[in-house]
Amino acid sequence: MRTTIDLDPDVDARLRRIARERGLPLKVVLNDALRTATAPGGSADAPAYVLPTKRLGIRPGVDVDKALALAGELEDEEIARKLELRK
Repeated sequence: MRTTIDLDPDVDARLRRIARERGLPLKVVLNDALRTATAPGGSADAPAYVLPTKRLGIRPGVDVDKALALAGELEDEEIARKLELRK
């Protein structure tokens, strides 16, 4: 179906950039964007973003509640070590 629409310049530029990056016709990018925006439930149907987690292997006696203080101490020790090497 052919329809004429007026796009704001920023929207047009964004759609054309996406089309160019993906190597797709503007029509396909525009239809995909409209389908996504008008889908029932909107983005609620999209799967939740899951960030993979990893074990830190924290040693007993290391208080992670004060991780910044620990990082500062380790950095200070490393600076002192490097300064000692320059004697």
